[in-house]
Amino acid sequence: MADSQSDASDRTLHTRLRSVGSTVVLHAKKHVGVGVVCAVAYFDPGNWGVDLQAGTQFGYRLLFVVLLAGLFAAFLQVLATRLGCVTGLDLASHCRVLLYDRPRNPRLWRWLGLYPLYILSEVAIISTDLAELLGSAIGLCLLFPRLELWHGVLITTFDVIFLLALRDPLRSRPVRLFEFLIAGLVLSVLICMVIIITKVQVDWAQAFEGYLPSKFIFKTGGLYTSVGILGATVMPHSLFLGSALATQDRLTENTPLVPPEVEVPKPEVLGVAASRETSSRTLYRPSRLSRLSESVKFMFRTPPPSQHATRATSHADRENNTLSFIRAHLNHAVFDVVGSLLGFAVLINSMILIIASAVFFNRDTGVGVHKTASLFDAYNLIHRLVGAPVATIFAIALLASGQSSSIIATVAGQAVSEGFLNWRVSPVVRRLLTRLIAVIPSMVVAIAVGRPGIDALLVASQVILSIVLPFITLPLIYLTSSKTIMRVRKSDTLVREVGDSWDGMVDYSNGRFTTVTACGIWLLMLTANIYVIVTLIIEA
Repeated sequence: MADSQSDASDRTLHTRLRSVGSTVVLHAKKHVGVGVVCAVAYFDPGNWGVDLQAGTQFGYRLLFVVLLAGLFAAFLQVLATRLGCVTGLDLASHCRVLLYDRPRNPRLWRWLGLYPLYILSEVAIISTDLAELLGSAIGLCLLFPRLELWHGVLITTFDVIFLLALRDPLRSRPVRLFEFLIAGLVLSVLICMVIIITKVQVDWAQAFEGYLPSKFIFKTGGLYTSVGILGATVMPHSLFLGSALATQDRLTENTPLVPPEVEVPKPEVLGVAASRETSSRTLYRPSRLSRLSESVKFMFRTPPPSQHATRATSHADRENNTLSFIRAHLNHAVFDVVGSLLGFAVLINSMILIIASAVFFNRDTGVGVHKTASLFDAYNLIHRLVGAPVATIFAIALLASGQSSSIIATVAGQAVSEGFLNWRVSPVVRRLLTRLIAVIPSMVVAIAVGRPGIDALLVASQVILSIVLPFITLPLIYLTSSKTIMRVRKSDTLVREVGDSWDGMVDYSNGRFTTVTACGIWLLMLTANIYVIVTLIIEA
């Protein structure tokens, strides 16, 4: 009797282990990718500048703020993921559906709500791209000292070539090549930072103590820098992109994308069966040059709308995703986003601050070697104290961070333009437009002012992002807290309304605790922005 119970218990345990194992394998094969893509935005060159300043001036003490900002970012990113996965519509499209055709005064809602929000979103993306452009340019100048700063700006303008090898990442199914490229760049940044941190002398006891809350941040300068960390970490464009990628069906197999003008012969017609098939029709076989030409043209054409794009003008005119789709994707998506943000973004930002503290901060006097360390200062001091190889690794990590973040900003811009205005263009064309706007002030400042001006422009881009953030997160919190918008049918049967409750519906809206937490984060960001603006006005 005991043996049979033991065998049954072993079989149950074995079944559970197999179930867990298959879930892990499924997650690794199908669902990993979106979180890494979203995490890139949270350690871009703008974050590098702020983290270097924090470590230089305050040592390890602001690591708690880095952790807190990472948790805020993960929380908001999960809201964006839930919105996209449940409704099948990204945040930008939701804003259009919500504000474009209001029952009363629709034009007023459009011109005072929808269009200003779209402009702010584009300003955020251009500011983000400005930071990526400057970071990449600085990385190139560090690697090749003979380059002038404006040379680096001009060279990084042509990083659009990365997108020529990629399909449209915003299609209704994921593009794994795009996700693998971003993952490779992220891993290169992480590996470089690990190598650097092993070469500098870190006081790990004080570093871990820095993750504990401290009243130090309220001292002179500490709060201002903390606000900078919060503003540089939570990126508006990542919320748009995360919600768009969450709409994708990651379980259905992809079909290869082939330019419609080029007919590709099936493998079986290359053998004996070829004579039979060619007897009925002649197979067109273009030359390599013509195929290459068609492929390049295909890259510049406007891609078709995503399967989840909508022209509905109200939420009542459309249906959310099916319950089976949500159950198959939502938990995997949330786990991927949280794991990537905490495992990559928070970790890399922490290492940047730790390195700055170890290299710049004077333990005896309690002040930094420099008042504010720039990326050039960090490179030069690492080169002098640790050696040229480690300094080169620092520059490579900065370049990889800028390039990966730059590609993400382009794709997010595509999601914003399509969502708000139903305006869909080729990713390459979108890249050229965004980069052209960002490169003009960068070139002017690089030529006229030089390195000090570039540092000031980098900080200014982060201030703009911080100011825009509350306007972007407010509709996200409203949409995910709405029971009407986040409600899903249990089946395809008709649903009848009974009072304030609905039969046959599953509610995925935010609970009371989540809503209160989201509102608290929003108020904190708003207060931080007001503080930054007032401080800047007083100092000016």
